[in-house]
Amino acid sequence: MAITALPPDADADIARVTEALAMITPRWNVRILLALSGPPLRYSELAAKVSWLQSGQLHPKLKALCDAGLVERIEHTARHVTYGHTERATALLPILPMIVTWAEDHLEKADRPLPAIEQIEDSLTLLTRRHAAAILWVLKSRKEVSGRVLARIVMPSSDWTNIYPPLRQLVADGLADTEGNGQPYRLSAAGDALGPVLGTLSAWSAGQPLDQAARHPVWGQPQAKSAPRPWISSQSRPAPAALPPARAVGSSPAWHHRDLFSHAAGRPTAAIPAGGPRR
Repeated sequence: MAITALPPDADADIARVTEALAMITPRWNVRILLALSGPPLRYSELAAKVSWLQSGQLHPKLKALCDAGLVERIEHTARHVTYGHTERATALLPILPMIVTWAEDHLEKADRPLPAIEQIEDSLTLLTRRHAAAILWVLKSRKEVSGRVLARIVMPSSDWTNIYPPLRQLVADGLADTEGNGQPYRLSAAGDALGPVLGTLSAWSAGQPLDQAARHPVWGQPQAKSAPRPWISSQSRPAPAALPPARAVGSSPAWHHRDLFSHAAGRPTAAIPAGGPRR
């Protein structure tokens, strides 16, 4: 079912990206994925890596990530189960440094050096605001647009004045600009700079190679697009005859999950609260 008044391809694109962000943004999800970036781990081994999670918090998080097709649960024996990345999660990892780069350039500087993982969490919080993806898409494609017109495109079945709370939030977050009441809205420099991140998330959520981001019709250069392929949610399966070997050095990103936790001191902090960005 359409969620905007945009053409079907654009509407489906926004829906996929919104769903992808909803998978990875919940608290601790990215940290769990990074902890699993090496060989598959038993539950106790993973729990030791994310020791800040309280008892009972890890299991539902793992189940949700398995249901999303990001984590694979492998039953070697009835008492030997390991968890590791799916192909989908492995394809996601190169997007994380792109988010860090954007955050370092466009988020407000904190009073202390922040680990890259916190930069990622802060950025994802901004992108998962209600209607944020759809509004950013329209502002990028229309350049300038009034609140009333934007409402007809983004939320065609709602009262048009409902567009203003998410719009004001995007302005407060520094992703959109306006010259005042009654004036049109446009992307800010920070919002426009999200192009590589959103284009790559679009490619990933459609099951396309990440280099297709450069051809995105809104965030890249319009060219012929590859047909999307569906991702299959991960289900428990029997173990292979032998444990799978660790991925070759050349097959993983140049950075390692420990790099994203650099500068961390003690118990990690949560992403910024919904009340405002770190700007």
